[in-house]
Amino acid sequence: MNWRTVAAGLCMTAGMGAWAQQASLKGIEISDMDRTVKPCDDFYNYANGAWRAGNPIPASMDRWSRRWQAGEQNKEQLRKILDELTAGAAQPKGSPAQLTGDFYAACTNVKAIDAAGVTPLKPYLAAIDAVHDASSLQQELRELHAIGVQAPFGFGGTQNVHAPTDVIGDVGAAGLGLPDRDYYVKPEKRFADARTGYLVYVAKIFMLSGTPEAEAKAAALVVMDFETALAKASLDNVALRDPHASDHLTDLDGLQKMTPHFDWSAYLKSAEVKPGVLNVDQPAFLAEVERQLVSTPLAQWKTYLRWQLLNSSATMLSQPFVDAHFGFYEKELAGVGELKPRETRCAEQADGLLGEALGQEYVKRYFPPEAKQRAQAMVANILSAMHDTLEGLEWMTAPTKQKALEKLGTFQVKIGYPDKWKDYSSVKIERGDYFGDSIAAIRFLVADDRSTIGKPVDRKRWGMTPPTSNAYYNPLMNEIVFPAGILQPPAFSMGATDAVNYGAIGVVIGHEISHGFDDQGAQFNAVGKLENWWTADDLKKFEAKTACVVKQFDGFRIDGPEDIHINGKLVLGESIGDLAGLKIAYRAFKKTAQGQSGEKIDGYTPDQQFFIAWGQFRGDATRVETQKLMVQGDPHPVAKYRVLGPMSNFPPFAEAFACKAGSAMTRSDADRCVVW
Repeated sequence: MNWRTVAAGLCMTAGMGAWAQQASLKGIEISDMDRTVKPCDDFYNYANGAWRAGNPIPASMDRWSRRWQAGEQNKEQLRKILDELTAGAAQPKGSPAQLTGDFYAACTNVKAIDAAGVTPLKPYLAAIDAVHDASSLQQELRELHAIGVQAPFGFGGTQNVHAPTDVIGDVGAAGLGLPDRDYYVKPEKRFADARTGYLVYVAKIFMLSGTPEAEAKAAALVVMDFETALAKASLDNVALRDPHASDHLTDLDGLQKMTPHFDWSAYLKSAEVKPGVLNVDQPAFLAEVERQLVSTPLAQWKTYLRWQLLNSSATMLSQPFVDAHFGFYEKELAGVGELKPRETRCAEQADGLLGEALGQEYVKRYFPPEAKQRAQAMVANILSAMHDTLEGLEWMTAPTKQKALEKLGTFQVKIGYPDKWKDYSSVKIERGDYFGDSIAAIRFLVADDRSTIGKPVDRKRWGMTPPTSNAYYNPLMNEIVFPAGILQPPAFSMGATDAVNYGAIGVVIGHEISHGFDDQGAQFNAVGKLENWWTADDLKKFEAKTACVVKQFDGFRIDGPEDIHINGKLVLGESIGDLAGLKIAYRAFKKTAQGQSGEKIDGYTPDQQFFIAWGQFRGDATRVETQKLMVQGDPHPVAKYRVLGPMSNFPPFAEAFACKAGSAMTRSDADRCVVW
């Protein structure tokens, strides 16, 4: 797509009477606003406070807003599709309709699943029990990896950061049951409580599988000790934000030297991967795996692998397993009160395992060609605004600016759905075997990923399914991707004003573009290579600007009685994305007919509507327990600060609402953060 041409076409169209049509289009949600709050004091509550007050978080959710409501509506649409496929005539074997319809039918057959109990897992547990020496242990590791049980390490395909047209094998840290390393090693109460709850959960799952209580509790301690050793050898979430920290190219000989007691030749042969260039994410972690191979008794290895298998499979087994899994991960850690309906969870599973098969029907019904065309035009306009922003930077010198513009000019844009659909026809799905269907689909996905290794990167592959209500930027592909699932109200609508579309999905688009130039993305060049393209002075200026963002977000604390602050270094990339996304989406909005108009709708100027649209789209209510999880491991700030942070740093916001110097939503020149 030539984004300059499309952007020019958009501006021309917008100037030819398009604004005359805006009056009939849907604007901001006036009833969602809490107008007892002053916008310059607390824009988060001003823009969306009434909606949150009238729409408490459902018991089955960890957060809630119109955006999250829309994501659940996507799943209802998937349920409708799947219900129709299940009730309809038999479809040809291997067809998308047969695969997804029969998978859903098996998943919703609760009676059969509950009657089976742990029986479907018994052959796999027996295989672990049969391990009797180092060789059979490694054979079992290979078998478990093939069904998605990535323990104690993970293996898959990734692009070579030094030659991004090539896909190579990647060995990564894995095999932990708690969210990340800090949950095993930090003394704070929230981590200690999680460890206590985890031990109870592990023992419970072992008991459900038939292990006597005393043995189950002892097994839980073995698991905790094993995983704690792995965790101590792992990098934390902040360290992992540095792409150099996980860049350790090697070959088969080098990998074998790191772990002399693991047969990598046999592993690669089993994975059907030819030896070639490989990467090890965390050599220290692999050294710990080697130590465990040498010093940990076989009985403890078997206990650990039983646990990893049971935990990975819990949601595919009978209700007691599902309830136990939910009770720890969702209820205890995230504060969620109840399970979603079985049909919704089955729709989520179908999307997760057979997403592009199910997505074909989804886009036929819910993403018409004209929606894709308008989204393409918006992306082109916002790319153009980013181009203007880069060209106008006073702090960046010409050599660096040339490289930045070159990178922007090579952005690949994917909208809605893949041009080439994934072929699942080899997956055998039967209506009467939910566990077997799940394993078959997982085997396919593992093999599909491994099949990319040693080949040129396929730029047509997607990292999200079409119904997903999300978006992403991939620095190695230098691409921005917007699935059909997020191009729905309230983010985007053919029936919405430009203020709403640019204030919601427009800022998301700007956010993803900005990821190409955040603290991580700025380390990759126009072709996705990990390479410094900055002059030394420009890089220092950039780092000073990002340090401002870190300091500012370090000052934000989450809700609740504990004094827990956001980690500015962890959320740096996403916060840069929000700051710049708001700026360039606003700049693009000002090119539209409504953006150039001063005409009010419902008493609000076009600029005010643009900002309110972002506050309403991003204004999630989030459970305190979930905020604790987010502040530890999520690179996104909690929703409140995705509204307050960008707005308070952006002078046009203060101008739109006549905010005076010193107000909560108006930062001084000395305190304001501007990266792009």
